[in-house]
Amino acid sequence: MTATSETLLKHANLNEAAPGVIRHDVEAVNDRESRPLYESRKKVYPKRVYGTFRNVKWALMAVTLGIYYGLPWLRWNRGPDQPDQAFLLDLAHQRLYFGPLDIWAQEFYYITGILIISALGLFLVTSVAGRVWCGYACPQTIWTDLMIAVERFWQGDRNSRMRLDKAPWTMEKLFKKIATHLTWLLIGIATGGALVFYFRDAPTLAGELVAGNAPFIAYLFLFLFAFTTYLLGGIAREQVCIYMCPWPRIQGAMFDSDSLLVSYRSYRGEPRGAHKKGQSWENRGDCIDCKQCVVVCPMGIDIRQGPQLECIQCALCIDACDAIMTKIGRPKRLIAYETFRNIESSKDGRRSPLRLVRPRTVLYAALIPVILAIMLFGLSQRNDLQLTILRDRNPLYVKLSDGAIRNGYTVKLLNKQYETRQFKLNVSGLRNPTMTIVGFKKATDPVIEVKPSNLRSVRLYVSLDKSAVDKLTPETEFMIQVRDLKNGSVMEHPTTFRRP
Repeated sequence: MTATSETLLKHANLNEAAPGVIRHDVEAVNDRESRPLYESRKKVYPKRVYGTFRNVKWALMAVTLGIYYGLPWLRWNRGPDQPDQAFLLDLAHQRLYFGPLDIWAQEFYYITGILIISALGLFLVTSVAGRVWCGYACPQTIWTDLMIAVERFWQGDRNSRMRLDKAPWTMEKLFKKIATHLTWLLIGIATGGALVFYFRDAPTLAGELVAGNAPFIAYLFLFLFAFTTYLLGGIAREQVCIYMCPWPRIQGAMFDSDSLLVSYRSYRGEPRGAHKKGQSWENRGDCIDCKQCVVVCPMGIDIRQGPQLECIQCALCIDACDAIMTKIGRPKRLIAYETFRNIESSKDGRRSPLRLVRPRTVLYAALIPVILAIMLFGLSQRNDLQLTILRDRNPLYVKLSDGAIRNGYTVKLLNKQYETRQFKLNVSGLRNPTMTIVGFKKATDPVIEVKPSNLRSVRLYVSLDKSAVDKLTPETEFMIQVRDLKNGSVMEHPTTFRRP
């Protein structure tokens, strides 16, 4: 007996506790102490299942993979000298193209808004129906399902795969294993290849990758994405959801007694046990302990043990159980989407109505349109020209030979339209200023041309003669104006003029 269990027994004897309770506690302590600190993974062999929820998962897999692989190939005409890829994350030019929108690096708050809306949507769905995102649309689930389908194609269903793993190495086993892993690698390469297409023109990059003259960074990230897809989807599988993903730990805060979760209706299934044809169903539950709900589970858990961190709410156990209930002539949905409230009340023969409208669901549902309205308002007020003025700080001013004072500025014009635009600069708020734009002759009225969806910087010098300077404060505010020659619109930006 260990020191811990001896201490527990001594404590029990001193306090004269119930011997049966103490003996149970001692056995529990000894059991914990006998377990290894690390336990090797027990491979999960999910069995093929047919039914409504499995069909929904196949359909969502087809849709999501279709979007993922097809989106980089959609075209959108933005005019000459502009990328025509509908969705493109152009890191070189620091912008995101999405259809008619292009989001610049300084407008990243729009991406923040999209992420907030996505998070609120996930919170709303989770509070209503549990981890349906994990079970149906999470990339890890999608690619794991695909990898399991490949494994099943080459190696057979659950029992065949288990026998194959236990069998000695033969040419047949070697062939099946190599074929499985090669297919996984091909899927990984296709996954990585599709992902790098989001960062550069897809047809161009595809040709370069095949020809072997693509940038090294493209091959590097293709390899990284391919390897992670192969590792996480083909090898790690359920361990990613259990140990690596933080969402199972967070989602518990989203549940309440009215959240719909995949649950075993113990009030109807217990007491469970084997059942033979012709036997009475009196004084027993509908569960015949066939364990079909366990063998189809991609996480390898027993849903009959209640809510568990590992459960991703994929509902495949519902399909498996419904098939068994149909065979033995019992009502379906022994395992079903059910609320905690109904599981408790049904023990007494009562049913509670489903409550979708609850404080948390109302809060999440209300915040989504609010954030969306703020983003749409921001887009409606978005200017297609951005003017930035950077005043020289070293030196603050320059005294010319005739006594005049000159200040220098960097004027940045960001043209967000898909056409070339022409602008003129002007100064207001100063008396008789002299403007000089580097690269333009003083005798001409300079026209600054900015290419489509481009940024142009020009150097501007503003000078005041001695008589005008003497009437100014050491720091005088004025406006630099930019006028669009096509539509006459004017944008101005405040800055200051410094003198001794």
